[in-house]
Amino acid sequence: MAAVAHASYILGCPNFHHHHHNNNKYLGFSRHIVSHRNTLFPPNHKTFRISRGAKQTSCSAANKPSPSTEISSTAKIRGEVLSPFRSVRMFFYLAFIASGSIGGLIASTRLIAALTNSSRAAEVPEILNGLGIDVGAVSIFGFLYSRENNAKNAQLARLSREENLSNLKLRVDQKRVIPVSSLRGVARLVICSGPAPFIAESFKRSEPFIESLLDRGVLVVPFVTDGDLPSFENEESEEMKEMTTKRKRLWQLAPVNVSEWSKWLDEQKKLAGVSPESPVYISLRMDGRVRGSGIGYPPWNAFVAQLPPVKGIWSGLLDGMDGRVL
Repeated sequence: MAAVAHASYILGCPNFHHHHHNNNKYLGFSRHIVSHRNTLFPPNHKTFRISRGAKQTSCSAANKPSPSTEISSTAKIRGEVLSPFRSVRMFFYLAFIASGSIGGLIASTRLIAALTNSSRAAEVPEILNGLGIDVGAVSIFGFLYSRENNAKNAQLARLSREENLSNLKLRVDQKRVIPVSSLRGVARLVICSGPAPFIAESFKRSEPFIESLLDRGVLVVPFVTDGDLPSFENEESEEMKEMTTKRKRLWQLAPVNVSEWSKWLDEQKKLAGVSPESPVYISLRMDGRVRGSGIGYPPWNAFVAQLPPVKGIWSGLLDGMDGRVL
C-alpha cells in the first residue's frame, strides 16, 4: 500500500485509491517536440486521432564523453554486490596463470639445456611432461579468466545502461518532471518506441486491459520516433469519466530530452541486433531493470498474466516475481 500511495503522490492521481481497486549512440541533429501544450488526453473531444505537433530541429553536442561509454562507480559497486566472489576468482586465476607461466619458462630453459647436452638426454621426457602441465594449466586458467572477465564486462555494461535509463527524465504533467529512478519500486514501466501509428495502435490494444495493467503497476512511456506528437482523445461524458481517468493514468508519462531517450533506445536496438527503424517495446521490472523486450506491439495480455498485483494480500511478497533480468 505504501508503494501505491507513493505512486499516487508522484503521478498526481488524487483518485488513485478510489479507482485502482479493479502488467546507439548518435551525436548530431535531433528533432524535439516543442508543442507541450497538447496533453495525451485533451478534454472534451469525441474522436480518436493522431495530431502533429510543432517540430524544431536543433544541434546538440558535448565535449565530455557520452555517459553510456563510461562505467560509473555506482555500477561497479552494484556489480560487486551482485557477484561478490568474482574478483576473488579472477585474482586466483591470474595467480595460477603467473605460476604456470613461470614454471613453463623454467621448464623451457631446462629443455634447451638438455637438448644441447647429450649427457642430459634422459631428462628430456620428464621436462617435456612438466612443460606440458604448465602450458595446459596456463591455457585452462587463461580461458576461465577470459570467460569471467567477459561476464564482468557484460554485467557492467548492462548495469551502466540501467543507470543511464534511471537518469532519463519523464514528464508527469505540465509542472512536474521526474527521473525514471523515482518510479523504482513503485511502477513497472513499458516503453513503446515507434512511429505515431504504432503508438496509436498500441494504445488501442491496451484498452481492454487498462484496469488489470494498473492493478499491476504498469505505466506506459510512449516514445515517438517520427516527430509526430500523438494525442489520444476521448469523450469526457459522465459515463466514461472513470475509464478516461484510468486511460490518462496509464498513458500520462512523456519522455523529456528526446535526444537522450533516442540515444539510449538506439543502444538497446544495436545490442539486440534490431534495425534502428523497427518499432519496439521494452518492459521494466519493479526495480527498474529490463525484464523483457521485443519488436512490435507490447503483449498486454501477457503482462496481465505474468505480473502480480501491486496491492492486496500479495503486495510485497511477489515484488521479485517480475521475471528474470535481461
